[in-house]
Formats: sequence, C-alpha cells, structure tokens
Amino acid sequence: MPRDRLVQLVAAIVLVVCLVASGVLGVSITESSGRHRLVYADTAAENDRPEVALGIAMGAFRGVFVNMLWIRANRLQQEGKYYEAVDLAETITKLQPRFPRVWVFQAWNLAYNISVATQTPQERWQWVNAGIRLLRDDALRQNPNNMLIHKELAWIFVHKIQGVTDDANQYYKRKIAEEWTIVLGPPPPPGPEMRDRDRAIEIYANWLGEVADAPETLAGAIQAEPLVEELVGKILALFGDEDRMDTLRRYAIHEAIHRKGMGEDQLGVVLGITDESELERITSFAELMHDPKYENAWRVYIGHLRKRTLIDDYNMDPARMIRYTRKFGPIDWRHAAAHSLYWSRAGVEKGLGRVEERNKKDYDFTNTDRIVMQSIQELFRSSEIYFDFLEFVQGHYAYYIGVPNTHFIDAYADILQEVADRGGINTTMKRTYTNFAAGFENFMADAIIHFYRRGQLDKAEEYRKRLQSWPGRNTNDWEATEKLSRPLDEYVTLEMKGRYTSPTLYVNQVTAALQGAFVSGLLAGDQDLFREQFEWARK
Repeated sequence: MPRDRLVQLVAAIVLVVCLVASGVLGVSITESSGRHRLVYADTAAENDRPEVALGIAMGAFRGVFVNMLWIRANRLQQEGKYYEAVDLAETITKLQPRFPRVWVFQAWNLAYNISVATQTPQERWQWVNAGIRLLRDDALRQNPNNMLIHKELAWIFVHKIQGVTDDANQYYKRKIAEEWTIVLGPPPPPGPEMRDRDRAIEIYANWLGEVADAPETLAGAIQAEPLVEELVGKILALFGDEDRMDTLRRYAIHEAIHRKGMGEDQLGVVLGITDESELERITSFAELMHDPKYENAWRVYIGHLRKRTLIDDYNMDPARMIRYTRKFGPIDWRHAAAHSLYWSRAGVEKGLGRVEERNKKDYDFTNTDRIVMQSIQELFRSSEIYFDFLEFVQGHYAYYIGVPNTHFIDAYADILQEVADRGGINTTMKRTYTNFAAGFENFMADAIIHFYRRGQLDKAEEYRKRLQSWPGRNTNDWEATEKLSRPLDEYVTLEMKGRYTSPTLYVNQVTAALQGAFVSGLLAGDQDLFREQFEWARK
C-alpha cells in the first residue's frame, strides 16, 4: 500500500474514533451541564425585557452583548439610577445565570441603595429582604459553590441587619426574629441547665434534630403517623391549600397565644379578626391544635413542614445547621449573625472543596473568614434573645433585647488558628502585627470585662491569663503587654479607659452587672454584691 494511502487511512480511522468519542462524551457533557445549570438561557418569558430576547438571538455573540449591558448597568448605578440598574442586572442574570458578580451587584442595589431611598422601616425591610432572597434563593441555586455570593449574603446579615448603621436596624432585627420563630418555632427556653456550654449545645442540637429527622415528604409523614392524613384533611377543609409558611405562621401564633395563657375567646381580639366565619375557622384550628388525639400527628407534620421550608424556601441544610451548632455553640436562628455565620462558613467549606493552586486567587478566604469571626463576636454580644413575638405579629411595638451569650467565647478562640493558617502570610501569627490577632485580643478583653462586671472574677482571671500567655499576641504594642501583667482590677480599669464611646461595650457591661446583681447577688443571698452591681448598672 502506498505511504500516502496509509496515512489517509490512519487519519480516517482516527477521525471516525474522534467523532464517535465526541458523540458519546457530548451527550454526557450536555447532560451534566444541564443537571448543574452550566448553560445559558435559551428561551425568553413573555414579560422579559427586550434585551433578553435579543441576547438569546445573538447566539455566539451573547458574551459581547452581556458586556455592553454590564457596562451600562455600572454607569446607571454611578448616576444613581438604581431602579434602572436593577432591571438591567436582572436581564444579565437571566442571560448568564453563572455570572456571580451581577447577582451581587443587583442584591447590593436592593439591600443598600434602593432600601435607603424609601420612607418607612417596613418599606426598607422589603428591599433588604429582596436582596437577601435574590442571593439565597436564586443566585446560590444557580451558583451553589460560589464563595463570593456566600460572602456577600453573609455580609448583608451581619452588617445591614445586625449592625447599627441603618436607622431601621431594630425593625430588621425584629423581622428576622419573627420570621425564624415561625420557621423553627421558639428555641429551647433558658434554664439552669443552659449554664453549661456542652449541655446547652446538646439541647440546641437535639431541638434542630427534630427537624432534620422529620419525614422528607408528606407521604413519609403519613407513613410515620397515619393520623397526619386526617389532620391535613381537616386543615385543608378550614383554609384550603395554603402555603407552608402560612400554616407555620398560624401554628406559631396559636402556640404563642396558648403559652401566654389566653383563651380561645380572645383569639379575635389578639389577631384583629371581626369576621364571624374567619373567627369560626381560627377557633376550630385552635381546638384542632389542642386535641390530644392529634398530638403526635402535629409533631410529625410540623416537623415535616419545617424541614421542607428550610430546604425548599431557604436553601438551607438542617444537617449543616446542627453541625455548626455543635462546632460553634447554641445558635439561636432568630439572630441575624446566626445566618451570617451559616453562609460565610458554608462559603469557606465549599471553597476548600474546589480551590487548587491554579485558581486560588479566585477564592477570597481571608475576607470570608473575617465574616465568620465577626459573626461569632456578634453571637457573643447579643445572641441570648428575648422577643415578644405575639405583640410584633399584631403590629404593636414588641419587646426585643439581645444579651451576651458567653458560650461563644471559646468558639472564637477555637477557630482562630484554623483561619490564620488559611490566610497565609497576611494572617500568620509569626508576624509582629496581624488583624486577626488584634481582633482576638479585643474580643478576649471584652470577655474578661464581661465576666468581671458579672462578678465571675475567677472566669475573668482565667481568660486574662489565657490572653497573657497566648503566643499569637501582637508584639508591636508594649503597653498592651504591660497592661495584661497588672492585677485584674487594674487591668479592667485601664481597659475601660478610652472606650466610653463604644455602645456595644456598655450595653454588655450593664447587662453583665444586672446579671451579677440578680444571680450572684440576690439569688445567692449576697445583698452587698447585689447593691454594688445594681448601683453600677444605674450609673
């Protein structure tokens, strides 16, 4: 056979093999890209902007078209035309749902720019919540492993809601508390057993475990408890096929009314209902809730609803929530920092599963870890929440206070080295000064002062010695080293100087003084300590 003919034959065989392989692999790749949503939009909805249809029609030139839209959206934002920028950003997310920065751009406009242009706390909350839902419910479903989206979602919770820079922050905090009282029910009540950290963590983990272990489907709930089918039928007869959150809200309200010892004759007044037929329905619902026959059916059904709500509506994993509870402390999900901790930590974990040497610049572990640390700080400062849910759902001014929870102090110390190791040279504890070390020193100082003011001098001294002997302390400030060497009383006095403008510190101090007055003083029979602590708080 001539040499040229042999080359042609071999080339033909290779071509056929490549075509067959591409056909086989193409089907697999197409299936995988569709399953993981790694595809462009190929259809336009009836109410979509014209740009969506135009972008789809441009085919291979879609990337150029999206770049033009992105430039225009940035220009509109710079000009303060936020509503127009949001519309354009929404168009880009439909054309390229795997473009994380446009999701972040749009959520920021909703939560920060448009929200502050409105007049009432209620209006502001609608826009802030819209930004949260955009990232949590839409962006993360399209980009489940993207660290940037996780980080920005966490930032909205810890800064916009838990922070104090927005005038409406107190309303936001109450809305989060209301929402998560409905979703999960009230958390385990405070009691003597909660003073032990390990015991408190176990109680909270078991509380969440009831949701995590609940049936996945309604059929599964009926299989677990046959009376669920009868119960659901009665609820449908009363209210029709309502949304899960509506049922959970109704259940939470009736549960709160029952806890306050109110009778069924007060339901109309409490809920503001005057219509006779509606009053009859809610009275029947209350009777159904307290019928001993359905006690276990309610437990199974509500557990199922809560599980599906977490997974389907909030894009959250009950098993992950339990794992974070065991790792960090007894997390109260009515607190905004609980959610910033969840999303920032989830972003870090998912990033660790994908980062390689060639792409490590795409993963901002340092700043995402900082949100994890800040969230733990906020949980220490105010995550023991007292909230009047029933007053708030009635539209009244509701009591809400968050007091320090010392169970999160050790969580900060436990995770610090892990975070520093991940941050590389920027955070290594071998440097003279690092932000992470400074943050830890300030946090430990707050903890020492808190225990001191609460009258737990042994705990305050324990943490002072722990900070003094910590090898990662910044060595650039000799005064800090000298201050730590002083006796506890002197250390606290020196540490308090220059911090008179810190509102969180003084809220913490007043709370600690009152806790010490009543727990260590009054209940322990120490009248002198009670008067001393109470007088300090009054000042």
